[in-house]
Amino acid sequence: MKKIAVLIPCYNEELTIRAVVEDFKNVIPEADIYVYDNNSNDDTAKIAKEAGAIVVPEYRQGKGHVVRSMFRDIEADCYIMVDGDDTYPAKDAYNVAKLVLENKADMAIGDRLSSTYFRENKRPFHNTGNKLVRTLINKIFKSEVKDIMTGCRAFNRKFVKSFPVLSNGFEIETEMSIHALDKRFLIAEIPIAYRDRPEGSESKLNTFQDGYRVLKTILKLYKDYKPLSFFGLIALLLFLLGSVMMIPVLSGYFKTGLVVKFPTLIVAIGLLTSSLVSLACGLMLDTVKKHSDQFYELALNMLEMNKDNSMRGR
Repeated sequence: MKKIAVLIPCYNEELTIRAVVEDFKNVIPEADIYVYDNNSNDDTAKIAKEAGAIVVPEYRQGKGHVVRSMFRDIEADCYIMVDGDDTYPAKDAYNVAKLVLENKADMAIGDRLSSTYFRENKRPFHNTGNKLVRTLINKIFKSEVKDIMTGCRAFNRKFVKSFPVLSNGFEIETEMSIHALDKRFLIAEIPIAYRDRPEGSESKLNTFQDGYRVLKTILKLYKDYKPLSFFGLIALLLFLLGSVMMIPVLSGYFKTGLVVKFPTLIVAIGLLTSSLVSLACGLMLDTVKKHSDQFYELALNMLEMNKDNSMRGR
């Protein structure tokens, strides 16, 4: 039987954590349920322990730090990650995990946006933000992922043990999605129910601050994962701007044989030179990225070999 671990990052979720833990114990009684308490100043950890969860403190503040510790510490064949706010039913999360258990996905996504999210969620800016992030990532990475930022996911061991967690906060979901797309992991999605937080339970998300961090993460990962496209776009913009500024300089030269707009000429040449430099940076970094991908694939092969050797040793 494959070992299942339920991962629940938590910060001040005393109103909902008991219901979340008990829901998973009823639906997946064989699973180990881990609650990583991220410096809660309420009774989240105490209630989770009473409900039967394995409670682990994480003192570095931020969901990214929690996920980093979870992925390093916990050994399992299938990992289910959900929030501790009781917004995802355990039976739906288990259906997401079945895609991993049946080897149909390395990362399975619980798609809120195709079901009840826009009806249940009472924060309109969050709805807009989800659509914007989904559109940006699908355009950049030429994908069709329906829910980029869902908090309900399942992973196999290969994904968990090879995922380099770089984010510190709530942008971790975006980072997971982009990493899976870039490294060509098998991704599958199924619609799941989403229910808004119960009355009295407050979201830890800051709409504008966390939205800015997510967009910054997308831009940073776009640069890192697709350097030729990123710097090529900058090169194109600089080339077009430099060319437009060069037009009056050349026009005056052809008419009079003199260059009378030296400041414009200098700026235009600077822009065109910067365009070439940006393109060169993109080409060089694209080569580095390809070598990095090769090493990553070799590391995945080594991970699988070590897993097979450990299975034979049992």
